[in-house]
Amino acid sequence: MSALRPSFFRPAIRSVHNYNRNAQLRNLLSTLAVLEHREGALNPISRNTITAAKKLGGEVTAFLAGSEAKKVAAEAGKLEGVDKVLIAESSAYDRGLPENYAPLLVENIKKGGYTHVVGAHSAFGKNLLPRVAALLDVQQISDITEIQSEDTFVRPIYAGNAIATVQSTDKIKLFTIRGTAFAPAAESGKEAPVETAEDPNAEQTVKWVSEQLTKSERPDLGSAGKVVSGGRGLKDKENFDKIMTPLADALGAAIGASRAAVDSGFADNSLQVGQTGKVVAPETYIAVGISGAIQHLAGMKDSKVIAAINKDPDAPIFQVADVGLVADLFEAVPELTEKLKK
Repeated sequence: MSALRPSFFRPAIRSVHNYNRNAQLRNLLSTLAVLEHREGALNPISRNTITAAKKLGGEVTAFLAGSEAKKVAAEAGKLEGVDKVLIAESSAYDRGLPENYAPLLVENIKKGGYTHVVGAHSAFGKNLLPRVAALLDVQQISDITEIQSEDTFVRPIYAGNAIATVQSTDKIKLFTIRGTAFAPAAESGKEAPVETAEDPNAEQTVKWVSEQLTKSERPDLGSAGKVVSGGRGLKDKENFDKIMTPLADALGAAIGASRAAVDSGFADNSLQVGQTGKVVAPETYIAVGISGAIQHLAGMKDSKVIAAINKDPDAPIFQVADVGLVADLFEAVPELTEKLKK
């Protein structure tokens, strides 16, 4: 298994000959973009995955598996940058279980001779792609925020406090992307051809039992344009619901929470924003009663406008906030909510 190496080992100056050689190399690249779908529609983050795949140059093939793959293929094929859609239409892959899904993906990566494999840094991608990387004997690069070239990538480390530029020498570059770092792919005026994937029909070693989902009419936290998050300062679940729900309704925003709030039982863990939760980058992020621990900042500091309400003027959240209000949230937030309603 080859390792990643810092980019400063690369020559600072390249000759024209090397530049032309790299340009020719990009024409030989081929990328397999592993897309996610649910209930007959692409997950929003799949569009960001296509944008990242497009930046590599070369042909981009979208990969879909599951009993509704053919239905979703029409949507994926219309995205700008998709040259071909590969589908494995089988209920065996409906739940995306990595033990069952990985052999399918490996079979098609080898058959297609892809130089790059990209997926989202989501629960699905983080569950599946490390297993695929191990089967291919390559090193996965996680949570990419920038693609500099076909073998050089940028990713945050130490909860986003440092940025690493890494170079992969693996024959197949396999990585996950941070969805908020890439714009969603728009629809094009054409539809890419759909082909059937090679199904190895590997033994299904894991069986799906059940799931319990938290359903909400609110915007999805990961893709919402506005997010309001509550923290430990709300004191209990009753206050969290009483303060945050009306504010979110007034703004038409998704609700998030800090890890402290989730650990205290104020909110469901699906609402956690931070290093061990969801990474969001909405147009507007309002932090209520959140001190701003480094783990939380890693999940929201790329938001376009950050507003913070906290009674502690020295709270770390104010160091990244564009707008800060030092006040008692139990007075300030209800007043803000009423003004927004009007």
